[in-house]
Amino acid sequence: MLPVITFGEALVDLLSSRLGKPAGDTADAADVFTPEVFTPYAGGAPANVAVACARLGVPSRFLGMLGEDHFGDLVAGELAAHGVDTSGVVRTNEARTALAFVHRDAAGERFFEFYRPPAADLLYRLEHLPAGVFAEPAILHVGSNSLTEPEIADTTLAMVEMARRAGCLISVDANLRHDLWAGGTADISLVTRLLDAADLIRLSTEELDDLRADHPRDGWLAERFAAGVKAAVITDGPGDIWLRTVELDERATPPEVQAVDTTAGGDAFTGGLLAELAAGVPSDGAWHRDATLLRRAVAFASRCGAHAVTRSGAFAALPDRDDLERMGR
Repeated sequence: MLPVITFGEALVDLLSSRLGKPAGDTADAADVFTPEVFTPYAGGAPANVAVACARLGVPSRFLGMLGEDHFGDLVAGELAAHGVDTSGVVRTNEARTALAFVHRDAAGERFFEFYRPPAADLLYRLEHLPAGVFAEPAILHVGSNSLTEPEIADTTLAMVEMARRAGCLISVDANLRHDLWAGGTADISLVTRLLDAADLIRLSTEELDDLRADHPRDGWLAERFAAGVKAAVITDGPGDIWLRTVELDERATPPEVQAVDTTAGGDAFTGGLLAELAAGVPSDGAWHRDATLLRRAVAFASRCGAHAVTRSGAFAALPDRDDLERMGR
């Protein structure tokens, strides 16, 4: 079984007790005078994926930086409690652990307000990598939120190249969060560069449309395959999942559930996908040509994502295999 190594942001999600977007200047009297309670949950997309894999029995390791603060203690402790290898976690006094205030609507769809930058995760550099981290075959998973400033972008792209040269399978989640970027808009060319360095990419239909602009969907995906991407998985919330390789073009329907909080749904899906690939990658490395493996991985991932949205929080919502057995098929 291949271990999964994830790199990027680890933060604390502060989940609001109110339903609906932040009220802002349009708040009525009831909104203003009703107490709003925020419950802290450890999170951050790459950290979520590391926990998802660990809870599914896959050896996982998280690489990243946390502040020397209360919230950093919370995240580090939760990672370790869920079985994630935290020997690649660095602590710093130069910045604090990032925060994300999370609001939900009645359907569980979430809205984020980020307190980042500055944040500790943006200060991670190649010199912080543990010795020999890519000495053995592994899956490296990263996302675009580690591209939002020049120094962390350089670190991310260099780490991906280092892992690729070492024979790792590279997984990238687009995970576009435009409000984390200067000017409020992601650098599409930079995000695309990271995607093109991957073997496996995951993105939502909304992200696909953001990234492709006026290119046809099929044409944009063909460009990614020409760049070296081997498989793309496109999710659409409760809608069908689109699996694409050079040979495959298939749709799968996820389980139908009542969503409570969608915060961890995508990361639970990604964790399930990587967990199945970690256990099933053939010795010749041609996992992307194994239609049975890919279909099984997508089906398993969809169950993981469906389960996660029925719970609140991020780490706290991620299923283990017993949870999935209780959920049924």
